[in-house]
Amino acid sequence: MMKMGDRVGIVCCSDGQKRAGVKKINELEAVLLKMGISCSFSGCIFGKENVFPGTVEERAEALMEFYRDDEIKAIFDISGGDIANGILPYLDYRVIAGSSKTFWGYSDLTTVINAIYAKAGKASVLYQIRNLIYNHGEKQTASFQNTVLNGGNELFQIKYRFLQGTQMQGIVVGGNARCFLKLAGTEFMPDLEGKILLLEGYTGTVPQIETYLRQLQQLGAFKKAAGILLGTFTQMREQKCTPTVETLVCEIGGKELPVAVTDDIGHGPDAKGIVIGRELCLSSHESRQSCDREIRKEYYGTKY
Repeated sequence: MMKMGDRVGIVCCSDGQKRAGVKKINELEAVLLKMGISCSFSGCIFGKENVFPGTVEERAEALMEFYRDDEIKAIFDISGGDIANGILPYLDYRVIAGSSKTFWGYSDLTTVINAIYAKAGKASVLYQIRNLIYNHGEKQTASFQNTVLNGGNELFQIKYRFLQGTQMQGIVVGGNARCFLKLAGTEFMPDLEGKILLLEGYTGTVPQIETYLRQLQQLGAFKKAAGILLGTFTQMREQKCTPTVETLVCEIGGKELPVAVTDDIGHGPDAKGIVIGRELCLSSHESRQSCDREIRKEYYGTKY
């Protein structure tokens, strides 16, 4: 658990921020400072002539500097986009494994988060810290403060329902489906055996989602996983695409695969966080109480 007076690192491992967005970054810094959290910014925040806020080596080193700095208590990535996976070979996973600090990011940072688990065995949080200044900022700030500073768990409390099966239990891996699949065939892909595979997405309609799911099927993901947790797929929902993501997953994953859905994880400004690399138990209402008793994992000193 963090405390007032702590300092955090702010990085951009994926696409650089636009200079026009500096006011929003300042606003985020002010919100955190109001909580008593001060910020140190990486030298790789803004895109230069193009999308890159630095070379892969520079972005990796900017992240590692925060891991090596004892004054930094957590690391928040404020980017998203396409290029985060480039830094993966340049990270020092031994240093990360020995660190007590947690990495936070979402979307394209799915690649970094899952690599950290696969290579260093460390948990990270799938969450965009900029949610603190978006449309639901007041509620997000309250949940963040409750969880990170006050020993609660509001930020990680998600509502869900089962489409198939009644229970799943395992370490959570995954995140953004498109970005997660960048890890396929690499040393940075986590072992899916017995895992809860989280899938969500921002862009993509039926052809793209079908492709992602078929690739997962061909990787053996649906035979290995303890279950699938579906977050929101923004473009699919906005365009009211059919067949739906839920239909596609149940058809491609098979009838024996437990599948649960939640509206609380995804790219929306109201999205909550979920810990990747930690064990989670989901169950139908009838068995949820006993399941919750079985899993008592700690995160920042709170029940997860």
